[in-house]
Amino acid sequence: MSQSIHHRLLHLFTKAAHTAFETFADVPLEVAKSQDPKFGQYQFNSAMKLGQYFRQNPRKIAEAIVAAMEPDEAVEKLEIAGPGFINIWLKKEFLQNALSRQLNDPKLLAHAESPQRIIIDFSSPNIAKQMHVGHLRTTIIGESLARVFEFLGHDVLRLNHVGDWGTSFGMLIAYMKENNTVSQEALEKVTLDELMAFYKASKVKFDADEGFKKRAQLEVVALQNGNEEAIRIWKAICETSRKAFQEIYDLLGITVTERGESFYNPWLAKVISDCEQKGLVTVSDGAKCIFMEGFVNREGEPLPLMIQKSDGGYNYDTTDMAALYHRVQIEKAERVIYVVDCGQSEHFDMIFEAGRLAGYWDPKNVRLDHVPFGLVLGADGKKFRTRSGETEMLIDLLDSAIDKAYDIVKQRNPEWSDKEQKQLASCLGIGAIKYADLATSRTSDYSFSYEKMLRFEGNTVAFVMYAYVRCLGIQRKIGVDVSTIEQKIDLTHPSEVQLALHLLRFPEMIDQLADDLYPHRLAEYLYILAETFNAFFRDCRVEGVPEQNSRLLLVHTTERVLRQGLQLLGINTVDKM
Repeated sequence: MSQSIHHRLLHLFTKAAHTAFETFADVPLEVAKSQDPKFGQYQFNSAMKLGQYFRQNPRKIAEAIVAAMEPDEAVEKLEIAGPGFINIWLKKEFLQNALSRQLNDPKLLAHAESPQRIIIDFSSPNIAKQMHVGHLRTTIIGESLARVFEFLGHDVLRLNHVGDWGTSFGMLIAYMKENNTVSQEALEKVTLDELMAFYKASKVKFDADEGFKKRAQLEVVALQNGNEEAIRIWKAICETSRKAFQEIYDLLGITVTERGESFYNPWLAKVISDCEQKGLVTVSDGAKCIFMEGFVNREGEPLPLMIQKSDGGYNYDTTDMAALYHRVQIEKAERVIYVVDCGQSEHFDMIFEAGRLAGYWDPKNVRLDHVPFGLVLGADGKKFRTRSGETEMLIDLLDSAIDKAYDIVKQRNPEWSDKEQKQLASCLGIGAIKYADLATSRTSDYSFSYEKMLRFEGNTVAFVMYAYVRCLGIQRKIGVDVSTIEQKIDLTHPSEVQLALHLLRFPEMIDQLADDLYPHRLAEYLYILAETFNAFFRDCRVEGVPEQNSRLLLVHTTERVLRQGLQLLGINTVDKM
């Protein structure tokens, strides 16, 4: 059950509204945090909507709701302002007691109301190709979402839907056979860069040489039919790619279960059969297609979802339909999340609708989410590329971030050992890339800049991390074990109250993130928490004052929330900077 202040207040106002007005249809009620402390800590903003519904003065609506409000230990006072806003002040005792609960709760008051089986599809590189900058956002957004849902107590399956099947593998196998690179010894030595070169060469030959094209197509058939030789070569190609991917996943701290396109082969024929039985299939130019209302091309003509090609082969659409079937009907997922770029939005809209029509999922008990994201741009506002114009390889991007962070750390901390400098550089470099990406609304593009990412001021990982390290430093200096403190937190200064209030907003922020899947909400929360803590540190002495133990507990709670928040973003913390 959610223990957020927002959830509590929304429940109180919903109950009061229903007492004041016996019934009202589909008017969503809203409680939001106040933008100015002089107008309270929260506001009820739905009197205007209710006024429109009942055709009454919104202020009269607000007065009726306030009159119907039951006394509650959380609410100090209510005040109607303007056309019908209800400003809410919370009791200091309530905040203090809530902080004590947060301090003693491993989940910091953030709990799933109803734990679910959730599948998250993310990262998904192509076998025989290097991961490039285009894989950055799906990988770190997907990882962060997985961590959030796991933290809340959901049963999460992280899936890496790699591209490991299809025509490209027939081309690659045919080319490698012609160039005598398919012996076991050769396959064990081949690198991913070599596989990429083979693929490029095979594509050129496939487009220009009809004989080679036919041989490549036969290799696809052999692979699909389980030919021993084709499978042996294919497995070796996959293993070489997998090792290169894992190097990046280890650097980024990513955990994901590989289930490539090939995994869903046993269900492809079933997809065709199911759709035919439901009367969804139309044959168009020999291909089996599904035409659905509302989907048209640029010319306004019906847009097909092709589930079987005219030659009888299957494609990307068939595989995604089979994956949807498997995830809901066999894995029993109650929510499936696809972290794939904005360009695939229409594709997933069509897959979701076709899956619904085929009976694979029901919106009443399953939720499907496509999580689109924008591009990573260079300083020139164009797609991020190397100086030579090639797509930036992800491993090069990460290594460069660590190297640049190392130079900064050496300058700032020359007295540290090389081991300490490298450890911080790794955390700071990788953390800077993750934080800069996740701090941007995922639907927006952003310009990649090592210089901005690695700054120690502004909304950066270094700024947030420094607040965390400062919390640790205060506790080390005072040397009191917080677990032995029996005194409760006593909020006596306005900066303490502001810090406490922001700490207690952690669960409501997590609730919102889990619903709308925007990780920038967490990054923004942590940045404001760091700023709010710095204001507290400026205004409130901790060591050697009568309030020492109370303030030490406040510092410790801040440390825990900062550490947990960074961990949910996939960022490792350090003990000193």
